[in-house]
Amino acid sequence: MRKVRSSSGMGLAREQTGALTPAANDKGSSTPKESEPGDDGVAATILPLSDLDHSIVGWESQDDPKMPLNFSAARKWVVVWSLAAITFMSPFSSSVLAPAIEYINKDFHNTNPIAGTLPVSIYLLGYATGPLFLAPLSEIFGRAGVLTLSNVFFCIWHIGCALSPGLRFLIAFRFVAGVGGSGCMTLGGAIIGDLFPIEKRGAALSIWALGPLIGPTVGPLVGAFIAGSIGWRWAFWIVLIPSALITIILAIFLPETNHKVLMQRKTKRVRKELNRPELKACYEADESRKVSQLTILRTGMLRPLKMLIFAPMIFIQSLYVSFIYGSVYLMYNSIPPTFKQRYGWDTGTSGLVFISIGLGYMVGLWAFSMLSDRTVVRLTKANGGAFRPEFRLTVMIWYSFLCPLAFFWYGWAAEARAHWVVPVLGLFPLGFGVIGVFMPTQAYIIDAYPSYAASGIAAFTVLRSVIAAFLPLCGPALFDRLGVGWGNSVLGFVGVAMIPVPIFIFKFGAKLREKYPLKL
Repeated sequence: MRKVRSSSGMGLAREQTGALTPAANDKGSSTPKESEPGDDGVAATILPLSDLDHSIVGWESQDDPKMPLNFSAARKWVVVWSLAAITFMSPFSSSVLAPAIEYINKDFHNTNPIAGTLPVSIYLLGYATGPLFLAPLSEIFGRAGVLTLSNVFFCIWHIGCALSPGLRFLIAFRFVAGVGGSGCMTLGGAIIGDLFPIEKRGAALSIWALGPLIGPTVGPLVGAFIAGSIGWRWAFWIVLIPSALITIILAIFLPETNHKVLMQRKTKRVRKELNRPELKACYEADESRKVSQLTILRTGMLRPLKMLIFAPMIFIQSLYVSFIYGSVYLMYNSIPPTFKQRYGWDTGTSGLVFISIGLGYMVGLWAFSMLSDRTVVRLTKANGGAFRPEFRLTVMIWYSFLCPLAFFWYGWAAEARAHWVVPVLGLFPLGFGVIGVFMPTQAYIIDAYPSYAASGIAAFTVLRSVIAAFLPLCGPALFDRLGVGWGNSVLGFVGVAMIPVPIFIFKFGAKLREKYPLKL
């Protein structure tokens, strides 16, 4: 974290978009004090400091080592890579069964095509359910404990999946495994927001995003060979073993990072040590002490849904990303049968097609990590050092053209039975484009609502997961009636219609946020 001069005292911290700036009170004054832009043009985050004369418990200094923003670089990156590892395993599990649907139907004597796809789709409904209570719990009780418990839950239910005696049991176990697996998806971005300042957050998010974006792509690739060789049940054991190891590592090494929770714990300890029950945390509003724990918990549980419904920017962007995300899962289910029917490939070989999407993800992540923070710094400097979360979305505008291009390219190349390399190459811009709409949106939510980043990401995850769960169910009917060419063109036309969305948000997002402030 960039160093700034410490104030001699402090008042209550107030929430600002993208930064937490205290209402400093030099010699009793309560006038807000802003930091000046640094060498990179971005204003530093000023920490609220302790002022026991005014009954305020805060950080000990701007360089307080217990503040997550001040953790050493090595400690931060160990956390980021560990989060990336568990966040790889969770979405990997979401798609690893996609190539095994025909084997599962055969083993369980299922003839209902919709029921056969449910073991894949129902997992994503777990993704939509878990964030509704995991995110607010992390904002009330801390990120580390909630993440560890959800990871343990995720691992336990994979044992049930592997031993399922019937299709109904498999569907039920997959749902609860998805609930547990949603923890790292929901809390990972919030933890990174706790650890990194705005101008360094994009690179860290890119590393963490390797999991949720590459995991679903590698899943079908590995799952195809597992299903065709040692059997689909082994997919769950292969997910369980590394997931359990990573869960243990995170349980040992992940510190609590939620700034408010850390300060609440410190305040409780200082009250007891000094016998001063009137002390309050620097992030605590006066009226919050009059509210019961039950009310706080109930308010927290409703927060993700309120953010989704009443924050126009979160809803609009979530809807846009949800369509792209759902379309990708539709493609995961449709690619193996398409290449089997049109090119005569077996299940294992057709899984190799997903490498093209994965390479698109990798290149897209590299481009995002290179451009995002630099773009934010450049635009913030041009704006007189005043950061706006909408600056994150400029990259998104250029990426938005790629997904529709991929749908048209892949669909008509497969329809015409062109050489297999042509439709495979058409999937590369799909992976590249998904990164370009997914990553800026997630970074925007963290920057715009830093104190409620987990709930904001939960709102984003809920809508995305629901659409990703149900949209693939339309795939068989869509392609059976329209064919691969026109079926993918329908997705392409919807994608074209959504291209103006990031442009609209970039131009009018700040005005809408100010006009409709979020009241939680």
